Amino acid sequence: MITLTLAEIADATGGTLHNAPDPWMQVTGRSASDSREVGPGGMFVAVAGARVDGHDFVDQAVATGATCALATRPVGVPAVLVPDVTAALGRLAQHVLTRTGARIIALTGSVGKTSTKDLLAQVLSRHGETVATPRSFNTEIGLPLTVLRAAESTRYLVLEMGARHQGDIAYLASLTPPLVGIVLNVGSAHVGEFGGRDAIAAAKGELVESLPSAAEGGVAVLNADDELVAAMAARTSAAVVTYGTADAAADIRAIGTQVTAGRASFVLDTPDGRAPVLLRLLGAHQVHNALAVAAAAHALGMDTHRIAEALCAAEPVSAGRLQVMERADGVTIINDAFNANTESMRAGLETLSSLAGDRRTVAVLGEMKELGDTAETAHQEVGRLVVDLGIDVLVTVGTTAEMTALADAARLTTSSPLRIESADDPDVLLPLLNRLIKSGDVVLVKASKSVGLEKLANILHVEVPAQGGAER
Repeated sequence: MITLTLAEIADATGGTLHNAPDPWMQVTGRSASDSREVGPGGMFVAVAGARVDGHDFVDQAVATGATCALATRPVGVPAVLVPDVTAALGRLAQHVLTRTGARIIALTGSVGKTSTKDLLAQVLSRHGETVATPRSFNTEIGLPLTVLRAAESTRYLVLEMGARHQGDIAYLASLTPPLVGIVLNVGSAHVGEFGGRDAIAAAKGELVESLPSAAEGGVAVLNADDELVAAMAARTSAAVVTYGTADAAADIRAIGTQVTAGRASFVLDTPDGRAPVLLRLLGAHQVHNALAVAAAAHALGMDTHRIAEALCAAEPVSAGRLQVMERADGVTIINDAFNANTESMRAGLETLSSLAGDRRTVAVLGEMKELGDTAETAHQEVGRLVVDLGIDVLVTVGTTAEMTALADAARLTTSSPLRIESADDPDVLLPLLNRLIKSGDVVLVKASKSVGLEKLANILHVEVPAQGGAER
């Protein structure tokens, strides 16, 4: 990271120093808005949220290693005081960018952002020093904190951009102007908040509108298999590179895709040649993620064979996204509980079916949030999909109308011996699963993050019932 003095931070943010006898004190460690994640010599960013005020956790941050704070009021340690911490953090990120020559690659989409970001970071790291957004830090706080991790030697900054409202991505892009912008897809995530897929497309397209022109090196990487994404080509003056499956009229394509035991293989086809790819990541949907990565890497000058080699070597990074965990009694748990929407639920269930092969499958499903008026229909579709894929056991979590609709749709559709169980909430789920699960089962845990199943999946992974615990 780039070393900053308190005086430099104050100048960049328009803040004032407080309780700082040495204005040349340096910030040399990782900065964070979580008091538990500040590195030694780092800066604690005291954000006042809706439920928690970071100013109340300064002592914890100091115990972790923080030497100063960015805050709106005195906090008992050296600090830069500003009227608005979030806005000041954005200005500080813009300042840091003037001290690094890193090229920014930004990506957005309804699903797959974090998996694609992790994959892209691993591929580009073979082409130059790369810093990427950790986990899903894709907001007006997470992006600037990622920028603060960059050094003078950083070649690529890979930034995931999320949006819940119109203008969110435009704002993020104004803080961290991308050279390359990737739009993965336009799906159902947050459709209840945006009011429809066209509105989601308008929001996601803000990324390509922010790009510099083709003459200035700007590149828009667009999914040719998604009509709403492909149409964004008309919204940018950047060069357009498309990617898609074999049938798509795309610049970067996947030919001969196959999925075996949950993992996809294909031949990567670029204007410079072809190379085989066998992904370590789970799910057929990872093919499109890999193509997006390949298109961006190719636009940045990577050779086709080097891209393919890097794709083959890439490992899952972020937890809770089709994360495979093997239990001592032979049970395989797929933790996909970080979030859920219609598209990712389908991907998770299809991956469960493919990975299991002849083994018994158990789908533990919670509600998909923020789907607005489409919620009941979307959950019914999931219930029917469970039957279509031949899942053996369905466990629904929650008592909402949406989860009732999911279970009812499965019951009405099935003519097979599908077993359906329910748990009112996550607190009573573990005992139920300990009775249900047998040695050798493959278990998918999937729901929106607020349902709280991600923690349950981790507990299920380590808790092996005595005597196997399963109902026989």
